[in-house]
Amino acid sequence: MENSTTPSNEKKKSWDFFKWSYNNNSSSLSLSSSSSILNKYFSASRASCLLLLLFITTLVLTRWSDITNLAGNSVPFTFSMFSWNSTDHLRCTASKMTLTCPSNYSSTRDLETTSSTETCPEYFRYIHEDLKTWKEKGITKDMVEKLKENAHFRLIIVNGTAYVKQYHKAFQTRDTYTLWGILQLLKLYPGRLPDLDLMFQCHDQSSIKRDKYEGSKAAFAPPQFHYCADESTFDIVFPDWSFWGWPEINIKPWVPLVKDLKRGNAEKNWKSREPFAFWRGNLYTGARTKLKECNSLEKWSTQIIQQDWGKEITQKFKNSDLSKQCVHRYKIYIEGNAWSVSEKYILACDSMTLLTNPIYYDFFSRSLIPMKHYWPVNPNNLCKSIKFAVNWGNNNTDKAQEIGRAGSEYIFNQIKIEHVYDYMFHVLNEYAKLLRYKPTVPEGSEELCSERFACSPPGLETTFKAETIVSGPSKRGPCALPPSYFPSTLQTLRDQNAKIKEIVQMWERGNG
Repeated sequence: MENSTTPSNEKKKSWDFFKWSYNNNSSSLSLSSSSSILNKYFSASRASCLLLLLFITTLVLTRWSDITNLAGNSVPFTFSMFSWNSTDHLRCTASKMTLTCPSNYSSTRDLETTSSTETCPEYFRYIHEDLKTWKEKGITKDMVEKLKENAHFRLIIVNGTAYVKQYHKAFQTRDTYTLWGILQLLKLYPGRLPDLDLMFQCHDQSSIKRDKYEGSKAAFAPPQFHYCADESTFDIVFPDWSFWGWPEINIKPWVPLVKDLKRGNAEKNWKSREPFAFWRGNLYTGARTKLKECNSLEKWSTQIIQQDWGKEITQKFKNSDLSKQCVHRYKIYIEGNAWSVSEKYILACDSMTLLTNPIYYDFFSRSLIPMKHYWPVNPNNLCKSIKFAVNWGNNNTDKAQEIGRAGSEYIFNQIKIEHVYDYMFHVLNEYAKLLRYKPTVPEGSEELCSERFACSPPGLETTFKAETIVSGPSKRGPCALPPSYFPSTLQTLRDQNAKIKEIVQMWERGNG
């Protein structure tokens, strides 16, 4: 006899509808002073050797050693007095506090590079959607410069060389790692991007409101790049800083982190995981303030933990290792002030993600399908909706495990670091085509290159840059950008996702 939370025949038909939708629409809808002391006791040569040994040890232990550096903000273009030669292309020297970019830095296209035959993932098609506002009339210099007051930095690329003019310091190292990622893109595909000029904002929320540019005014909306957007804004989404690391909270760059997450997934079989929903983070922002009401294993089958960042810093983030958090059957994603970088980490856990109806989207999330990649949670009935999902999953373990696996496979297969770079390339390339003026380097800008930007104080900021530096041009070109959606196809996709969410809410209501 099926439990009361198990779908009835009507629910079974709904599940079959989900499966039919995936199988039949896949083609169109598929969708991070000692030396003087030593010389008193040792010879100069022995002191030098010991200093060198200490320096190497510091670099080895730097992931955990510099807690002060983890907690503080970094200052761009400030370099410490130490020498580090990680590659022939990256040199920090003790003789100069301000490094200059090498005159022989390659900005020309590698003639041996071939075009890629791979088509980019489906979510790349949204690049066309994000830029269509300016497709007809283009982008003027005046439109770009309207963003000076709110932008954190201005990025200019002229003849393959990048320049930045900083207006405001972003929170922690968001701007630092965003610019670092762009620098690695230029090393990966040197000379392939046309000249461009853009403004970038690093806050949580998107801010170019559509209601201020209604009707014919929309074509003159200022084109702001940002990490997320929503249906009420024009912001152009771009991969977030954490793909190159988040040193303040010890989140590794994406490539080593993916390896850790895969190992973490393998440590505990899905059916032997904790059979309840789990969430850890900051409960004091946005919709998360309601989540604490669901913190009861007995009543809501949910465990909610408020993250104590001060304690985590002193304990070297031992409770924040993302690869150790894939031990629950169900993990909750819910927005704070806006979209959160945690979405990709939660989806990667093989757990069935309970995704509370998001307002914001990032560059990849619009291709996620409810009941294929995640379970949609109703924010208007939050605790009951979470509990229903847990009960459903525990009574339909194969289907719940299938959803969890599909979510993590989407992250591992569709959000590879090469896809991140290719998305960056295509959104910048398509944006540059819309400019109606020739970009020039504005007064007060700084030239950017890895040599100039990498030499941060010893600690995770420098370590992560060393781990993510691109050694040279790719032997293949970027993946092929797929065409834009037909309006009817995009509407069908939206209608299908809305229908699936309605069916799940119908299940919840039927459960009383």
